[in-house]
Amino acid sequence: MKKETAILGFLIAFLVGFVAGATVAILRGTKGVDKVAMGQKPQMALPETPTGPDPAEVNLKIKSLKDIVKKDPKNLPALVELGNLYFDTGQPKEAIEAYSQYLRVKPDNADVRTDMGIMYRALGDFDRAIEEFKKAAQSDPKHLNSRYNIGIVLLHDKQDVKGAIAAWEDYLKVDLNSERANRLKAQIVKMKQMGETFPSPKPSASK
Repeated sequence: MKKETAILGFLIAFLVGFVAGATVAILRGTKGVDKVAMGQKPQMALPETPTGPDPAEVNLKIKSLKDIVKKDPKNLPALVELGNLYFDTGQPKEAIEAYSQYLRVKPDNADVRTDMGIMYRALGDFDRAIEEFKKAAQSDPKHLNSRYNIGIVLLHDKQDVKGAIAAWEDYLKVDLNSERANRLKAQIVKMKQMGETFPSPKPSASK
């Protein structure tokens, strides 16, 4: 392994480990609900398992919604509720299908697009997740969760520290003084300081 690669890998692991303690949750868009996405990386704390609804009742609800959507493919309330049920029961492919059908009718809904991005992340498609978060932020410049999630995926999944810093600095252009913003400001400072502690090695001279 090259020395440069080893140093970079150590730096990223150190930074990710440091920030994971304070920044662990990817935030859901719909109805402002904060949600930790399925398919998390090991360094991300798992939430306590709540007492959920009866699976049989959920399945009946899903069947009912599917029947509604089959008869009325542009029934937006039914589509988003169906997607949310799939989201909550850990069925990302099905959730993406429902959200996609919704967004074909109403592509500017930043909440639904953010939830779909989370589902792509759950499937391990991190680039597509970032793409959906960016689309959500473009459709609603003040949509905070989509902007925040870009940094989470870049840091935890892509191990792109500089990209995460840039994403969160962009977030701070929209949200300056909230509790979350203050946490991010402190984290960005420490991430930059750690980057300076482990500077990139100079390229070796060619022989």
